[in-house]
Order: sequence, then structure tokens, then C-alpha cells
Amino acid sequence: MLKLYGTPPTRVLRVIWLLNELGLEYEQVPVYLMKGEHHQPDFLALNLAAKVPVLVDGDQVITESSAIQLYLAEKYPQAGFIPSTVEERAQMYRWIFFLVTEIEQPLWRIARHTFVYPDEKRIPQDVDMARQECLEMLAVLEQHMKEREFVAGDRLSVADFNAAYTLDWANEEEMLGDAPRLRDYLKTMYARPTAPPTIAVAFAAMES
Repeated sequence: MLKLYGTPPTRVLRVIWLLNELGLEYEQVPVYLMKGEHHQPDFLALNLAAKVPVLVDGDQVITESSAIQLYLAEKYPQAGFIPSTVEERAQMYRWIFFLVTEIEQPLWRIARHTFVYPDEKRIPQDVDMARQECLEMLAVLEQHMKEREFVAGDRLSVADFNAAYTLDWANEEEMLGDAPRLRDYLKTMYARPTAPPTIAVAFAAMES
């Protein structure tokens, strides 16, 4: 049985989406960051970086949500979420790295300086800088998606499941106002029956 460590609304949602798409059974092991459970010795033995998600598949321990997505898609190729040619795979990797480095990182900076860090460590100016950087890169993705159905190639790939979570995060920060194509794409992806909860729904479940 696969074991997935982590609790929504974290990046564990990316992995849940792939697991749902692949129809795989798994055990979800909650790790509550606000309670400091990611610093417990048992969890640190799995990931010394003290971050979620972590996937345990037999003897394999995989960290980093995008890496886990790629691992699952490659292990179960029948779903077709990994392009067959090296050229198509290069484009998929290109956009996954773009999403993680150019869009997700400024979003994470905003989160750290608005509610993750204690008040004395927050830098309001970095929030403004990160927001501007993120908007600029969202504009790049908006242009890329203007005439496209999928992020890379002509069918669903790992890049799409990665993008959907990242764009949902950007949407929570009200950054998609000037990106109508990305808004439509986001709605289409979350209309899939295998879609995990949105970040907003996951936060609401935590508070209920």
C-alpha cells in the first residue's frame, strides 16, 4: 500500500490528484504543520527537510511534490501522462520547472511573509515584490495558453496537474484577474471528477 504523508491544503494536493487519476489505493498519513508534526523524529527519518508531501512506495521514499507526480506517472505509463518522445517530454519538464520556480516561489514568499513567519520576521516589501514577479510570469503562461488546451503537447500530462494546483494558489491570491484563459483552464481542470479539493475547500475543512 502506498503511503502519502501530508495534509491539504499543502502541495500534497498535487500528489492526491495523480493518485486519483491513476486510480491507485493509498493510505494518507496526516502531518499537521501547525502542530509541528513535520519536526517529529519519525517524519524527519523520511524527510530531513521537514517538508510535505512524502510518498513511500515499498522501499522507495520520494519527496518534492513535482518529483512524486513524475514518479507516479512514469511508474504507471498506461495513463499516458508522460509524453512518449524526448522532445515532448522536454516541453513538459520546461513548464513544470517554470511553474515551480517562476510562479510557485513568489507565491510561497507571499505566504511566508503574510502568515507563515512570525510578525517580527515578515518583510511587507517582499510581498509586493513577489506579487509583481508572479504577475509577470502568469502573463507569460497566459500568453502560452492562449491557443492551447494543455500546457505541453496535445494531451494531458503531469504539467497540467502541476499547473492546476499552482494556478489555484495564484487564484487564491487574486492574481488571475487579467488572465481569462488561465481562469477558464483552471475551471476545466477542477471540473474533472478526479480533481482534489481546491485550496479554499481544504482550508474550510480544516476550520470546520
